[in-house]
Amino acid sequence: MKLDFLPHDKLFVDKANMRHGRKAPHVADIVPTVRKRGVLVPLVVRPANGEGRFGIVAGARRWTANGLVLAEGIDHGPLPCAILEAGDQADAIEASLIENTARLDPDEVTQWEAFTRLVREGRKPQDISETFGLPELAVKRVLALGNLLPRIRDLYRREEIDALTVRHLTLASKSRQKAWLALRGDPDAWCPKGHQLKAWLLGGQSIRAENALFDAEASGLALVSDLFGEERCFADSEAFWTAQNAAIEARRAAYIEAGWSDAVIVPRGEYFHTWEYEKAPRRKGARVYIDVRESGEVTFHEGYLTAKEARRLAKGEPPDSAENASGKAARPELSGPLQDYLGLHRHAALRAALLGHPGVALRLMAAHAIAGSPLWCIRPEPQSARREDILESLAASPAEVQFGAARRAVLGLLGFDGEEPSVAGGNGDGHGLAGVFLRLLGLSDAEVLQVIAVVMGETLASGSVAVEAAAMATGLDMARYWQADGVFFELLHDREVLSALLADVAGEAVAAANASEKAKTLRTILRDHLEGSGGRERREGWVPKWLLVPPAAYTGRGGVGTVDAHAILLAAKAMLDDEERAEAGQEEPDSSETGEHVCGTVQSPSHRAEPGDAQDLTGASRTSTEDGDEKGDGESGEDGNAGTGDPAQPLAA
Repeated sequence: MKLDFLPHDKLFVDKANMRHGRKAPHVADIVPTVRKRGVLVPLVVRPANGEGRFGIVAGARRWTANGLVLAEGIDHGPLPCAILEAGDQADAIEASLIENTARLDPDEVTQWEAFTRLVREGRKPQDISETFGLPELAVKRVLALGNLLPRIRDLYRREEIDALTVRHLTLASKSRQKAWLALRGDPDAWCPKGHQLKAWLLGGQSIRAENALFDAEASGLALVSDLFGEERCFADSEAFWTAQNAAIEARRAAYIEAGWSDAVIVPRGEYFHTWEYEKAPRRKGARVYIDVRESGEVTFHEGYLTAKEARRLAKGEPPDSAENASGKAARPELSGPLQDYLGLHRHAALRAALLGHPGVALRLMAAHAIAGSPLWCIRPEPQSARREDILESLAASPAEVQFGAARRAVLGLLGFDGEEPSVAGGNGDGHGLAGVFLRLLGLSDAEVLQVIAVVMGETLASGSVAVEAAAMATGLDMARYWQADGVFFELLHDREVLSALLADVAGEAVAAANASEKAKTLRTILRDHLEGSGGRERREGWVPKWLLVPPAAYTGRGGVGTVDAHAILLAAKAMLDDEERAEAGQEEPDSSETGEHVCGTVQSPSHRAEPGDAQDLTGASRTSTEDGDEKGDGESGEDGNAGTGDPAQPLAA
């Protein structure tokens, strides 16, 4: 075997090569390296004929990648080749097999050692990424192994700890890494790994007194220690951070007073990575970075600029384009603590002012429900189902059609696209919240209430107790919005339930006469009665007990969602009644004499509410006006101020 350099066009993939006859090999992982440095590892070839051509026994991927680079106009010259003796087929096959199987990719620690040497030679993570065809994030993750103690890197190299544990250890300070190693070396101690290690590192542990920048003894904060007094921790972490943050601000002010352009506090949860910055002297505008950890540890990194600023400085330009005339970087007008002080006092004043402006408060609440905020996370009811035909039935229902029209009207009032799927469900963006609030301020009280009704309808959870409570309060008449359709009948399979439904619709005699029929026959008879087909008289306005207000079951087997939710509502109402009676000094009435209490309306045990019955959760009487609209005590009529309690005073006051 001898070494030589051969032109690309004198080479081809030999039949002895494992990759011969296949489609072009995948080379995306090595093209970046070949593009930048050419082919470095020799190809194994053998003479093919007297025309000076050579067959590639091993190295087809490198040759293919070089061809792609040549097509881009980049030529690194002849390729290095190891030339076998002619005629030995067995040697050629062995060489191809060894080349493609006897390889071991370097572990991450070995990669870190190589990448670190490149960084010391002036390479940036982006340069390494382009050279080796790796994502820049992957390069940074490997470089992060530099935060580990050498012993931890050795454990990882020997595969004695897993990758997830190592990832979390790169976030730990050197002292926390030493503490973890001590736990690992103690056979009687529990050593956290994986996700448990993350909790241990990032707040799952007590804060040691030695991490305080202030005098722990003089602070007056409570300290706890182990039995030997070797480790002392703060009993109240919130009190610790109040004192620690004040000490950090004092150190920050001292750095700025000493002439540093700025002292940047890296908050808890974020990390200062040295490879993203470069050292610089104070006289050239370098900063101090104050790295704060969840464990309470604080590290001060003096004299750093970002890589971009360092490049500007190398060109003779100021590191920060925002520099003022004095040569120091511009700082915010307000410090963090002063910003807190002003913000909290303004917040407190506005809360007190809102007490005198309920209309503004109502509009602000509606804006939060629509747009969301850091403290409000409201999602529209997804209206999901196990079957697609159920959703099709819902979309065609009168209730959904009516609500859809109301939603489009509200979207128009708020200046939104009428085809938006919902009014509520914003992402909490402050700009969006302010815009919705300003729109609401320009609407009348009646329009605001219309918006609130739609938003509440969108965000009301299906199957919840709230649905039952609101149904009782509004006297919901299901017959106005629902009638049995094909999907309803297809979902009925239980013979006992079908017999009970038939008795409810057509009477006990019809149900008894067909008691022995199959479910399919019972379903057909039931449908004939409800649709008036098959020579049977049509039953108008029928609603199953499950949908009545209040709801009921047909069997004693349970598993009816509306009935279960209504039972919770009754329990809550009974508790409220007991509290009111206790406050009034009244004795609890005998239910056997007064009848059964159903959300403020006294009913006899044999009474079943009809669809039109009005049930008032507050116990207030409800009457019907001449046009059929219900009106309860304290409700307004046509003045558009329903719910204010004072029709004469508008909501926006």
